[in-house]
Amino acid sequence: MAIPNVRIPSRQLYIDGEWREPVKKNRIPIISPATEEIIGEIPAATEEDVDIAVEAARRALARDDWGSTTGAQRAKYLRAIAAKDDVAASFEYYADLAEALDSKRKTPVDLHLDSFKTYVLREPLGVVGLITPWNYPLLMATWKVAPALAAGCAAILKPSELASITCLELGEICREVGLPPGALNILTGLGPEAGAPLVSHPHVDKIAFTGSGATGVKIMTAAAQLVKPVTLELGGKSPIVVFDDIDNLDLAVEWTLFGCFANAGQVCSATSRLILQESIASEFLERLLLWIKNIKISDPLEEDCKLGPIVSSGQYEKVLKFISKAKDEGATILCGGERPQHMKKGYYVQPTIITDVNTSMEIWKEEVFGPVLCVKTFKTEEEAIELANDTKYGLASAIMSKDVERCERFTKAFQTGIIWFNCSQPTFTQLPWGGRKRSGFGRDLGEWGLENYLNIKQVTQYTSVEPWAFYKSPSKV
Repeated sequence: MAIPNVRIPSRQLYIDGEWREPVKKNRIPIISPATEEIIGEIPAATEEDVDIAVEAARRALARDDWGSTTGAQRAKYLRAIAAKDDVAASFEYYADLAEALDSKRKTPVDLHLDSFKTYVLREPLGVVGLITPWNYPLLMATWKVAPALAAGCAAILKPSELASITCLELGEICREVGLPPGALNILTGLGPEAGAPLVSHPHVDKIAFTGSGATGVKIMTAAAQLVKPVTLELGGKSPIVVFDDIDNLDLAVEWTLFGCFANAGQVCSATSRLILQESIASEFLERLLLWIKNIKISDPLEEDCKLGPIVSSGQYEKVLKFISKAKDEGATILCGGERPQHMKKGYYVQPTIITDVNTSMEIWKEEVFGPVLCVKTFKTEEEAIELANDTKYGLASAIMSKDVERCERFTKAFQTGIIWFNCSQPTFTQLPWGGRKRSGFGRDLGEWGLENYLNIKQVTQYTSVEPWAFYKSPSKV
């Protein structure tokens, strides 16, 4: 079928409620991963633009139209954005939490003492830097933007240079709904030139980051120089454990495919390690191969596309290198591992299943971020748990079994922040999202996402008219 021409709006940086050309006037080309053609460009911010955006954010916090707003007032802006936004659920959810925050802003604490009156005050943390990835660009941005605005912070969003255009459109929406200038600023550009100055800026009070572990380490190191708080979500190498008591084998097969191949495997929580009970391994893999034949690989703009391209040439080569290295180390490429024959252009990789894997192999240890599933078998629960936890990451885990008690045992045993029973990858705005170990710390989404952007103050008042009498009064000496 004919694919419509893609039209990319030409945007500048969104700073202080308006579009501004970067100080150095630099631009970055946008390359379509489906065609390998340049289809537009984005502005490239530098340290000078970061300074301007930070000052705009600070002014927003100092003005009554943003810095002194109630949660209910901020909720109106969030709902107005939701009415125009494709990822409305996050803004609507945090609009509700912003309203509820008004009643919790000043929370009395009973000390059972007549001479003291105390309360806990929840306030916006200040100017926050939000650095987001390319795999779900607008969605990942709203996971941070919506709670930051709900809390009353002024935010500076720095999306990945590989996928920025939808985040720039969010700037246009904010301008249209009249969000006060400086409350949200959007800086596109390269990490070293725009992201690094944002992290190290002395007037940015917090950094929230989703992305690679290597970049997360750099951010944490830079923020530590200013003792600046960070929250990090750094990906994973998540397991899906399938037991032989599963009633519907095809149901387990489909969730296994979805857990690893959705979004071309470019998912931080992808369950890319299949840990399969030995007694059903042969039949299960046969069913996987049959299902894979029905996965439509095409330009994402085609109807019913189920697997599109890898985001960039660099990531494409990285995925192919992982597959080649697995083969060199002695693993078997059961299927896939190459460019689909019918796709002559674009960064496409066939859905790939790798067997005969041992735990010392790179394919078992490292995050691929592509449509690659590696497989190991087990006999006992103890062996399955050991294999599941045999990773430096700790984002998510899945188990497929009809035995509820077994699932509960695995809930306690899995060393991850997210656990799925008889499914993989469902994500809900109301629930916390984040991991352990090298998957990072802190949580997006739910009430926990809002807490990321709040400063907690203890306020204690001495109410007695009597002297404290710790020291002897000079008048009585």
